Amino acid sequence: MANVKSMRIAVTGSTGLIGTALVRALREDGHGVMRLVRKEPEGPDEARWDPSGKVDTAALENVDAVVHLAGAGIGDRPWTQSYKRLLRESRVVGTRTLADALAGLTRPPRVLVSGSAVGFYGDTGDQAADESSPMGRGFLAEMVRDWEAAAQPAAEAGIRVVHPRTGIVLSRGGGILGKLLPLFRLGLGGRLGGGRQWMSWISLHDQVAALRRLIERDDLAGPVNLTAPEPVRNTDFTRALGRTLHRPAPFRVPSFALRAALNGFADEGLLVSQRVLPGRLTEAGFTFIHPDLESALESVQRSR
Repeated sequence: MANVKSMRIAVTGSTGLIGTALVRALREDGHGVMRLVRKEPEGPDEARWDPSGKVDTAALENVDAVVHLAGAGIGDRPWTQSYKRLLRESRVVGTRTLADALAGLTRPPRVLVSGSAVGFYGDTGDQAADESSPMGRGFLAEMVRDWEAAAQPAAEAGIRVVHPRTGIVLSRGGGILGKLLPLFRLGLGGRLGGGRQWMSWISLHDQVAALRRLIERDDLAGPVNLTAPEPVRNTDFTRALGRTLHRPAPFRVPSFALRAALNGFADEGLLVSQRVLPGRLTEAGFTFIHPDLESALESVQRSR
C-alpha cells in the first residue's frame, strides 16, 4: 500500500495466522493498528470486543477501516455437531455484532473487510468458479452465505463491505500446510483420497497483500476471491511439496480414514474439489508474488 495515506485500522482475529501477518504488514506500512481482543486490553493499541454481543464502540470512532478475521478454525477439530455450531456462531454472530456496532457509530469506517471463504462454492468438480458462480451445497456453503449476510447492517449504513473469499493459505505457521509439513519431512506424505480434487490456494504473502489492496481500493465491494491464479489437483500438490522438501511422498490417505477421523471436514475441507479463480483481483490489476505453487512452496521452505 505504498503512497497510501496513513490510516487507523481495527483488526479482529489479529493473533491468528493471517491476522498476525496482516497487523505486522500494516504497521510496517505506517498505519495505526488497533487490535480488537476478547481479553482485557493491555495497551492503547487494543480494545475489547465480545463476539456474542458487545463492542467498545468508543474505540472504533474515527477508525478508517476494519478488517474482521475472527472465527474458530475450520480444520482445528473434527466436525462434531457442537463444533459445527461453534464454527457457525463464531462467524455469523460475531460478524453481526461487529456490523451492528459499526453501523451505529457517529463516524463509521469507510470500509469493512469481512472474512469469507471459497467454501461458498461447494464442490465445483473440474469446473472453474469465479465470483459470478452460484452458491454450492453443504454446511460450509450455507455457513459462508449467512456469514456474509451478517455484515449487511454495515453495508446499509453506507460502509463499503468486502468479502475476501479465501482459499487454502500456505504458510509453515499453520493451516493445512502447517499440519502436512511434519509428515512430509519424515517421508510420510501422500495424496488425500483419490488425489484428483482441485485445491485453490494462496501464499500467506499474497493473502496479506490482497487484503491490503481491498482496504485501499474504493471500487471493490462484495465478494472477492483470494486464491492464486493456478489451482492444482491434490496429486500435483503432493508431488510439488515432496519435491520442495526433497522427500518422497508415496502414500495415499484413504477417503474412509479421513472421514472416520474428521467427520464432515473430510468431505468439505480435504476431499472437496474447488477450482476457484481470482477473477476480480485479476481485473483490479493485482500482481501475485507467488502465482504458481512451486514458487509459493519454495518461499515457505525458505521462511523461518
